[in-house]
Amino acid sequence: MRNLMRRLFASSSLVREDQRLGELPDSRTAYKDVIMIALPAIAELVLMSLIGSADTIMVGQLGKTALAAVALPAQPRMMMLALFFALNVGVTAIVARRKGEGRHEAANATLRNAIVLGFGLSVVVAGLAIAFAEPLMRLAGGHDRTADDAAVLRGAIEYFIIMAYALPINAVSMCVNAALRGVGDTKIPMKTNIISNLVNVFFNYLLIFGSLGFPRLEIRGAALASVIGMFVGMVLSLMAVMHAPNSYLRISLRDNWRPDPHTLGAIIKVGGNAVVEQASMRVGFFLYSRIMYSLGVTMFAAHNIAMQFLGLTFNFAEGLSVAATSLVGQNLGRKRRDLSLLYGKAAQRIALALSLALGSFTALVRYPIGQLFINADTPDAANVILFAAETLLIVALMQPLQMSSVVLSGALRGAGDNLYVAGVMVVCVSVIRPVMAWLAVNVFHLSLAMTWLVSLAEIGIRLVFFYLRFESGKWAFKKV
Repeated sequence: MRNLMRRLFASSSLVREDQRLGELPDSRTAYKDVIMIALPAIAELVLMSLIGSADTIMVGQLGKTALAAVALPAQPRMMMLALFFALNVGVTAIVARRKGEGRHEAANATLRNAIVLGFGLSVVVAGLAIAFAEPLMRLAGGHDRTADDAAVLRGAIEYFIIMAYALPINAVSMCVNAALRGVGDTKIPMKTNIISNLVNVFFNYLLIFGSLGFPRLEIRGAALASVIGMFVGMVLSLMAVMHAPNSYLRISLRDNWRPDPHTLGAIIKVGGNAVVEQASMRVGFFLYSRIMYSLGVTMFAAHNIAMQFLGLTFNFAEGLSVAATSLVGQNLGRKRRDLSLLYGKAAQRIALALSLALGSFTALVRYPIGQLFINADTPDAANVILFAAETLLIVALMQPLQMSSVVLSGALRGAGDNLYVAGVMVVCVSVIRPVMAWLAVNVFHLSLAMTWLVSLAEIGIRLVFFYLRFESGKWAFKKV
C-alpha cells in the first residue's frame, strides 16, 4: 500500500528523470506550494458558494415558483458573463507568465488594458441583455401556459434585468481578481468576495422579506441585494491594486490607460480561445437547462437544488485549478516546464483525494441538503426534496471525474493551451451533454436522477482527453 501511495503521490514519481531540467522540490514542498495558493481560492469559492446557497435558501422559503424563477435566468446570465470569464482566463495566464519572466510593468499594463477592455464590452453586453430579456427567458424554457409557469417567467425577467444592469460592476471586479490570481495572490480575492457576498446575504434578509422597515421585494429584493454586494466587491478589488503598498500588481489613475494593441492582442489571443470554450459551455448548459425545465416546475426546482450543491463541490476543484494555472504559467515563464508538469500533477492528486471525501459526504447528507433549500410547508415540497436527494447521489458519484477534469483543464490554461481545452468542451458540453439529456427526457423518459447520470457521463470523456493532453507535454511549448 505504501509503495502504491508513493507511486501516486511522491514528487519523484510525478516527473520522469528524462523530463527533468533541474532539481525537483520534495513532495512536502511541492504539495505545500499548491495548497498555499489553492487554499485561499478554495475558501473564497466555497464560502461564496455557501453564501450563494443561502441566497437560494432564502428565496426557497417563498416556494417552488420563486425557486424556479431565480434558477431560470442562471444560464442566460452565465452566457452574458461567458465573454468575461474567457478574457479573464487570458488575463490570469498572461500575468502569471509575465511574473515568471520578471516583467513587472508588463503585468501591470496587462491589468490596465484588461480593465478598459472588460468595462467597454460589459456596457455593450448589458444593453443587449436588457433589450432581449424576455426572449432570452422564453428561449431558456420559460412560458405562460399555466399560472405557475407565468409567475416563474415574470419573476425570471425581473431578476435578469436587474442583474444585467450590474454587469459592468461585475466585469471590473472579475478582471482585477483574475490578475491577482495570476501572480499567486488568492488571499485578496478571497477576502473581497467573502465580504461582498456577506453584504449580499444581509441585504437579502432586508429586501426579500422586508425586514427592519425595508420594503418586501421578494425576487426583486434578491437581485438588488446581489447588485449591492457586487458594488462592494468592485470597490474592494480596486482598492487592493490601487492603495495596497505590498501588492505585486499596482495601478493608478495617473498611469497610461490608453489601450496598447500589443497587450490587448496577447489578452485576446489567449482569451479568444477561451471564448470558444465559454461560448460552447454556455450554449450546452443553456440547452441542458431548457430540457430540464421541460420536466415541470417541481422537477426543475429539485434540479436547481442539485445544481447548487454540484456548484459547491465544483469550487473545491476550481480552487485547485487556480493553483495549477498560476504555478504552470509562472514556471513556464521561468523555463522550467518540468516544474509545471510537477505542479499540475500534484494539484490533480490533491483533487483526487478530496473528491473521494466530498463524494462520501454528499451521499450521506443528501436528504438534509434537499430540506435546506425549500420550505417544507409550501406546495409539493416533499417531492422536490425526494427528487433532489436522488439526484445528489449522482453528484456524489461524479466527484472524482469532475474534480480531476477541472484541475487538468486549469493546468492546460496556465500554459496557454486554451484552444485544445475549448475543442474538448465544445464536443462534450455543447454536443454530448444536451443530446444525452434530450434522449433521457424525451425518448427514454428517465427520472431526474437517471437523466443526470446519462447526461453527465461526458465528464469522463473530458477527463480522458485532458489527462492524455497533459501527459503528452505539448502544452509546454505554447507561446503567449
